[in-house]
Parts: sequence; structure tokens; C-alpha cells
Amino acid sequence: MSLQYITDENGQTTGVFIPIQEWNDLKSKYQGIEEDAYIVPEWQQEVVRERIKNTKPEEYLSWKEVRQQLKTD
Repeated sequence: MSLQYITDENGQTTGVFIPIQEWNDLKSKYQGIEEDAYIVPEWQQEVVRERIKNTKPEEYLSWKEVRQQLKTD
């Protein structure tokens, strides 16, 4: 398997990249593996709910404003 390891600025491994063909082979070999990849822990769901609750719609940017910021950065 030709995995690529992803590291942060400190050299710590933070993830693994699996080529799509190898991922497809794993999905064929281990039925249900893909379902496990999408399980979001309850604590993480709660963090998202809290962040959504604390958003302020008046601070949202329009797509036009986002594009402009991207062009200037």
C-alpha cells in the first residue's frame, strides 16, 4: 500500500493519505468500512452545535465580499 503521511509544522504525523484506488479496494474487501469513516463523535457534534448557536448572522459575509477578500489576500 502506498500511503502518504501528513505532518504538521512540528513534524508530528496528523493524518494519512490513501490513494483512491487503494481506498476502493479496501471498501470492497471490508464491507462497511466506509460507514465507520463517517461516524462523528457526540462531543464533536456538541462543539458544532455550540458554534452554530454562537454565530451572528449580521457578521456573515456575502459571496461578493468573500471573493474580494480572497483576491486581496
